[in-house]
Amino acid sequence: MNIKNFLICSVATFTFAACHTDKPETVKQLPTPPIAKVEPFDITAKHGHVRTDNYYWLNDRENPAVIAYLNAENAYADSVMADTKEFQESLYKELRGRIKEDDNSAPYFLDGYYYYTRYEEGGEYGIFARKKGSLDAPEEIVVDGNELGKDKSFFNFYTSVSPDHSKVAVIMDTVGRNFYQVMFKDLSTGEFLADQVPDIRGNVVWTLDNQSVYYPKPDKQTLRNDRIFRHKLGDLSGTDELVYTENDATLNCNMSRSKSKAYLFISADRTDASQVFYIDAAKPSAPKLIAPVMNDVEYSPDHIGGKEFLIYHNYKASNYRLSKVPIGSSTPDKWTNDMIPHRDSVYLAGVDYFKNFIAIEETENGLARIVIQPTKGESFQIAFDEPAYDASLGYNPGFDTDLVRYNYTSLTTPNTVYDYNMKTRVQTTVKVQEVKGDFDRNNYETERIMVKARDGKMVPMSIVYRKDLFKKDGSSPGWIYGYGSYGASMPAYFSSTRLSLLDRGFVYAIAHIRGGKEMGGSWHDDGKMMNKRNTFTDFIDCSKWLQDNNYVAKDKLFASGGSAGGLLMGAISNMSPETYRGIVADVAFVDVVTTMMDESIPLTTFEWLEWGNPNIQPEYEYMLTYSPYDNVEAKDYPAMLITTGLHDSQVQYWEPAKWVSKLRALKTDSNPLLLKTNMVAGHGGASGRFESLREVALEYAFAMKMLGIEK
Repeated sequence: MNIKNFLICSVATFTFAACHTDKPETVKQLPTPPIAKVEPFDITAKHGHVRTDNYYWLNDRENPAVIAYLNAENAYADSVMADTKEFQESLYKELRGRIKEDDNSAPYFLDGYYYYTRYEEGGEYGIFARKKGSLDAPEEIVVDGNELGKDKSFFNFYTSVSPDHSKVAVIMDTVGRNFYQVMFKDLSTGEFLADQVPDIRGNVVWTLDNQSVYYPKPDKQTLRNDRIFRHKLGDLSGTDELVYTENDATLNCNMSRSKSKAYLFISADRTDASQVFYIDAAKPSAPKLIAPVMNDVEYSPDHIGGKEFLIYHNYKASNYRLSKVPIGSSTPDKWTNDMIPHRDSVYLAGVDYFKNFIAIEETENGLARIVIQPTKGESFQIAFDEPAYDASLGYNPGFDTDLVRYNYTSLTTPNTVYDYNMKTRVQTTVKVQEVKGDFDRNNYETERIMVKARDGKMVPMSIVYRKDLFKKDGSSPGWIYGYGSYGASMPAYFSSTRLSLLDRGFVYAIAHIRGGKEMGGSWHDDGKMMNKRNTFTDFIDCSKWLQDNNYVAKDKLFASGGSAGGLLMGAISNMSPETYRGIVADVAFVDVVTTMMDESIPLTTFEWLEWGNPNIQPEYEYMLTYSPYDNVEAKDYPAMLITTGLHDSQVQYWEPAKWVSKLRALKTDSNPLLLKTNMVAGHGGASGRFESLREVALEYAFAMKMLGIEK
């Protein structure tokens, strides 16, 4: 393809005019946007239906014309937003100014060491460190992220310490495509070993002899983890032992370790089901299956000693239950010895195990709680008193302890880490997220509303606003966020960046829509597959509730979501564009049908049970009713800012790029449509603590530009 011909010049005059307001606005001429070349490409389903994709050619990051187009879109976005450059810089400094730069994480105690991550002033990355025996002991740096990430345009890392604490595996991504390289450091000498393991995706788990690690390896085309290897220190990585191969294209593999450290687990799962194998961590051998994969059955085993596994599962239990099961191969119909039975109104979100207690994380009516169950005696609950909040079990590696760590946050309460003594019922505050500046949580108000959806279901929504700026008269600007997929719940959490909206009068809402698990397992079921449209209509109904009840002005509501939440943004832009003044869609999954049809595209086949299998005609036709890219029409759309990453492996960059191209060709309004591609990052955007704040500043400035807010 000739680069000179990849764009078709537009002769249309673009103006900055909002389509949702009755008040005349100053019209500002915008630069001419890039218009992608139309190159029809037919896509034929196995059952015969044909769709024509005019922008399929963008699916080639090696094509210079594609890169030129993305750069042209970036230049256009920069040009449109040029008059906000100083404001963006001011916002960035404001966002960064709330962060305590020289900060530490809450230390955790394991096998005689206190481990923690600390940050230095100006440092983008964490320094993983430890102290032996006491927090007053000398510090030992385990891994210095600033040193490893120096001079890299992208850097992300995590660690896995050996059971005897003598070595650490350092797992690093320097591209943003979630391909990690593993290096090993000898903590007694501070030197890195010669061993290297390239191109893994997932966790690294040590054997008890501290000489080997297990890790998952992906297929380089589909990126599905289909193999598990064992690397023995001192061996070349090309000679690593292949331990397990998963041939089911719908399953993705990962590794974990039991609380007892006695067993390693290979999980092979998809969005609706799983199967797990176990390995003796002291005597590595062939993996043994616990139970084969079954549709709609997810399970996760653990071991705390003895001859039984503790299995958290949803067999005949949409809200999950916990069962004791003899170690060995079994089937779910034999998992009848319940420690925690299924309850119709309570969702069992998670369990952690201790010598004398079980700590239980559960939700009822969408609100979290933590319950402590002693091995002898009655259970009791840790109480929380805010109307909307999130409480979750923290990292608890110890077993013989009376302390359970948990996290608490709300829309007005910064994240707080507690150690709760399960024996004395006394809690200690370990760490409070410090918010620099003049933040006072008493200046803000939070509410929790149940919105009646169009089919009668009651949908939770969490709302926060600044008391002295809020008037319930329908004049306030608003921002509503949602996700609603994969059973992932979006809790009412604190965000220091969000204060920049609240302090400018925005009402902020999180819609806990179907597709997540805020209201239990059935909440996910009612928002996936052939029920997926409920996710979108729930969000629209929550949006309109804010407007109809005078929380937000009808011409000042912005919506945002990322990844599968970007699919949500695409769907609502087609289904109810008049409801929103603007939409921010990050790394948006918008070409649902084409992506699910292409089994070579990364991370596709094991999501068929979330979205549908396009080879099955009714599922194909249903997906086609909401797929954002397929449903773009010649009509008015709100102002839109769409982001992507060139190296994104979860949602390929070409989905947002094609979506923008089609919108440009068909939309009938003059509202801004911007595509911003991070050319050196992937799904998570820019790396580091501070660089990512520039992306937030851009999104906030975009919304405020629509409203005429200049400072």
